[in-house]
Amino acid sequence: QVQLVESGGGLVQPGGSLRLSCAASGFTFSASPMSWYRQAPGKEREMVATIGSINPFINYADSVKGRFTISRDNAKNTVYLQMNSLKPEDTAVYYCNGLGLYWGQGIQVTVSS
Repeated sequence: QVQLVESGGGLVQPGGSLRLSCAASGFTFSASPMSWYRQAPGKEREMVATIGSINPFINYADSVKGRFTISRDNAKNTVYLQMNSLKPEDTAVYYCNGLGLYWGQGIQVTVSS
């Protein structure tokens, strides 16, 4: 059974940082591209960052380049999203995606003073 479990969300002030984690199981994590998406209220879900499997290809949405960093630990079957210099417009539910097929349940990130 495939599972993607996100953690690390919460409330943070503008300019602050959070690190999201996504623990994966039930599929071959090390061979799978992994992504983070987000969906703000009233908006479509959008890709935030993607990391490939071997010699990882990494891609970011323009809105987060230079502020967010995606990484993975294949020994732990976990993908991370380090979010720095957070802005109110980063407020959204963040989702982990595996292989373009599997989704986590989502985790709330709220950036507010």
